[in-house]
Amino acid sequence: MSLIPVEEAYRLLVEDARPLARTETLPLRDASGRILAANLASLRTQPAFDASAMDGYAVRAADLGDKAPFPSLRLVGESAAGHAFEGTLQPGETIRISTGAPVPTGADAILIQENADRRDGTVTATAPVAVGQHIRPAGIDFAAGTPLLTAGTVLTPGAIALAASGGHPAIPVRSRPRVAILATGDELVLPGEAIGPSQIVASNTFGVAALVREAGGLPLNCGIAPDREAAIDAQLTQAITEGADIFVTIGGASVGDHDLVGKVFAAHGVSLDFWKVAMRPGKPLMAGRLGDMRVVGLPGNPASSMVAATLFLGPLVRRLAGRPARPLYRRGVLAAPMPDNGDRTDFVRARIEPDGAGLPRIVPLSRQDSSLLSIYAAADALLVRPVAAAPAEAGDPCDYVPLTTLEPLAEHN
Repeated sequence: MSLIPVEEAYRLLVEDARPLARTETLPLRDASGRILAANLASLRTQPAFDASAMDGYAVRAADLGDKAPFPSLRLVGESAAGHAFEGTLQPGETIRISTGAPVPTGADAILIQENADRRDGTVTATAPVAVGQHIRPAGIDFAAGTPLLTAGTVLTPGAIALAASGGHPAIPVRSRPRVAILATGDELVLPGEAIGPSQIVASNTFGVAALVREAGGLPLNCGIAPDREAAIDAQLTQAITEGADIFVTIGGASVGDHDLVGKVFAAHGVSLDFWKVAMRPGKPLMAGRLGDMRVVGLPGNPASSMVAATLFLGPLVRRLAGRPARPLYRRGVLAAPMPDNGDRTDFVRARIEPDGAGLPRIVPLSRQDSSLLSIYAAADALLVRPVAAAPAEAGDPCDYVPLTTLEPLAEHN
């Protein structure tokens, strides 16, 4: 297969994907950051009764009139939150009332305590009140049956609180995409393990798993497979058995003697959408389908793997999870000159400098080798240099990809 443009690869892998149909019902405490799977209506009226908005005294406005001096009212009881006054307020009476407490029958206004002089069982107003003053009517927030949240809503803390207020102890959410992640290579060992003279630490697995979590997916750790087709084949078979939605390999996706992922995919009948993208870093990226499961082969170089995962795997997980769509690129301005570019889209690790006057300034970092994770970790953006781009000056417009999380995401158990 020849190299395909980044935008075409994105269309094939991400834009053509559809959210998973699977749903589950979760207790509210476990639903933060998930995606609501169905419209949610209130099961109750909020508040269920006329409630006081202030601490003070429930009164009949007509008893006080609108001019001083105001008559004294007889204090006959109290209405507190959770403990309503049981009687009916009669002419010339008042009751002590707390914020949020039910307004007693017969009262039509709240005299705030700052405007009341209480002594010897009576209360005298120092300012007039109007009918309805400082009373929250029943149903002012919502009534039973009122639509509260629509399907597809990201369940923020505010949305969770609203669902709880509407009487829902549990709610339906979209299931998280299950993403099986397999690192390949004889040279790899896990962090903390004894490392031989020709070996390196398998760092990409952890970065890709973190990216999957942030995108709303559930990473499944397949460990490290040695450079043997049978080992990779066994993990792919296991991922199919466990119902993975995406099978991701890291390394082994190029064309060297030990790059075996493509051979294993072919043996299983994977239909490849593309293999190799016109991008730098991350060219040896492959993607395809095996039945309902997506397969993604990421390159092995650390920064290449993370750049490719950021551009393609993260958005794919978001799409399958039913999360809100994001544009592939955003608009900024260059903070430094850039040379012309060649025949691949270049993704330059960069920093974002906010500009209160307009678009953010994108500052390219000095070193860009695809093996340097320290540079990737220092970046919060990828500066996009299109194919055959002419030299650019500081202040010129540019595209960039943010590396930061821009919305609330799920808790992960």
